[in-house]
Amino acid sequence: MSRTLLLLRHAKSAWPDDVPDHERPLTGRGRRDAEQVGRWLQDSKLAPEFALVSSAQRTRETYERLAAQLDAPPRPQVTDAAYAAGVGDLLDLVRGFSIDVHRAILIGHNPGIGTLATLLDDESSDVSGRSEMRMGYSTAACAVFDVATEWAELNPGDARLTDFVVSRG
Repeated sequence: MSRTLLLLRHAKSAWPDDVPDHERPLTGRGRRDAEQVGRWLQDSKLAPEFALVSSAQRTRETYERLAAQLDAPPRPQVTDAAYAAGVGDLLDLVRGFSIDVHRAILIGHNPGIGTLATLLDDESSDVSGRSEMRMGYSTAACAVFDVATEWAELNPGDARLTDFVVSRG
């Protein structure tokens, strides 16, 4: 059975003085962009069944804002393991998804999310956003992959990119 993997970079965050990186909030634009991502997921029938979210404030807030736009948002699994994670760590997190999950979203940070998207892409599709995905995975950017294997068996080049969007609200 085919699975869908959504790789989302958090929405635009602020850089307030004396606020640690982990606690940086979204900007007004970031909040609007995150809501737009949620509307797009709902309208595209891509609403996730499972959400794995970095523990950083900006990723948690991105998920909260997008989830508010979904008919049936899943309760997110928030993890420190996705914060400042490298591509290998992120791939291991995806490999750990339950076999029962068919559509999952991972919300994290660059460069990890963008590198993972490039690593997984089997380059078999003609998605117009591929070059943008590879050149600079923007905030509120989401890559959508069709995964033909079990999560635990996912390897580089095993996923077919079906869409890439940068949501702006």
